[in-house]
Amino acid sequence: MPTTSELRADGIRVITMDHPPVNALTVQGWFDVATALDEASRDMGTHVVVLRAEGRGFNAGVDIKQMQHTSGFDALIGANKGCYAAFKAVYECAVPVVAAVHGFCLGGGVGLVGNADCVVASEDAYFGVPEVNQGALGAATHMARLVPQHLMRTLYFTARTIKAADLVQHGSVLEVVPRERLDDAAMAVAGEIAAKDTRVVRAAKEALNGIDPVDVHKSYRFEQGFTFELNLAGVSDELRDTFAGTEKAAGGTAGTAATSKEST
Repeated sequence: MPTTSELRADGIRVITMDHPPVNALTVQGWFDVATALDEASRDMGTHVVVLRAEGRGFNAGVDIKQMQHTSGFDALIGANKGCYAAFKAVYECAVPVVAAVHGFCLGGGVGLVGNADCVVASEDAYFGVPEVNQGALGAATHMARLVPQHLMRTLYFTARTIKAADLVQHGSVLEVVPRERLDDAAMAVAGEIAAKDTRVVRAAKEALNGIDPVDVHKSYRFEQGFTFELNLAGVSDELRDTFAGTEKAAGGTAGTAATSKEST
């Protein structure tokens, strides 16, 4: 199963994404992440969540090839709903979520991490929102929680990436450690939180969400509306075809295939 959830005796729940080759999640994959986090919220034995990944990188966003190998707009709509559910589940998780990021964290990965409560990263970690390259919009809401406004806009318009080490100065990444120490570093922070009275920590999580200056759910849905406009105009399929090597925009056979392939 691509997403697993394990509750340790100390109250730390470890949710791991493992979707080779690059953790580009399918529609179901995003809902699986949401389900795991929602279950963690309901379980009073869970004091804190560590969200991590196996493989080459933390998350490469949505599975674009699934969209281009699926007829109609079902995969696009599903991905939008799945991302919304997963990002929402991170933000509304009743306990703090510690994101342990290695390698690439792109698009939807930024959505997950931007809504997390604490971010620990490895030295090879980097973040980016390459949505404009694929004719989509989204995750600016979450990138804005990681970097200042003007830097967010530059990263968004250019599709550039930023190293985890550069985010430490902005206070959005707690610490950067060698790759082999990432899990230990994340577990150390999680252990500090897990040792507190979970009733107080859960109340604190709700209180902090309540004073957030931006409604991340409405903000993200607003962004998604422009994705649908671009898709209806045909722009998105053209750009996704270039990325995936398909011909959906031209009405090729890729548009009627029912198979799903991971992004590369």
